[in-house]
Amino acid sequence: MNRYILHVAICIFIFLSSCKVEEIAPVAEAPKNIAGSWRVIKATRNGTDITNAFDFTQFRLQFDSAGNYTLQHKLPFLVNANGKVELDDPAYPFKITFRPEGGTAVSIPFNYPTVTGTRQLSLSFSPGCALNAYIYTLQRDN
Repeated sequence: MNRYILHVAICIFIFLSSCKVEEIAPVAEAPKNIAGSWRVIKATRNGTDITNAFDFTQFRLQFDSAGNYTLQHKLPFLVNANGKVELDDPAYPFKITFRPEGGTAVSIPFNYPTVTGTRQLSLSFSPGCALNAYIYTLQRDN
C-alpha cells in the first residue's frame, strides 16, 4: 500500500511540475526591404494608362541599404536629383520620403504589395503641376 501511495505521489508531482505557463513573445514584422533596382511596369497619368505611350524601359530607381536613392534615365518623377530616402515606418510603411541633394524633402503615399508572388512599389505623385497625377507601379529587377 505504501508503495502504491508513493507511486501515485510521484505521478502527481511529475504531472504538476511539468505544467508551466510558457510566455510566447509576439513575432515582430520584418522591416520592408526596398533595396535594389526598380523598373516601371505600369504608369498612369490622370487615370489614363501611359505605359505604352512612353519609353519607361530605361528608367531605374535604385535604393541601397544605406538609405540612398539614384535615378537613371530620368522621367517625369517626384524628384529630379539623387539623394536620401526613408520610410515613415520600417515594418508598416505608408509614406516614403525623398530628400534630393540640394532640394527639399517630399513625402508621398507608398504601397508595397505582393502581386503574383512578386513585390511591387506603387508611388502616387504630382511633379510640379497639381493637375497631373501620376501613379508608377515598379517591380524589382532580378
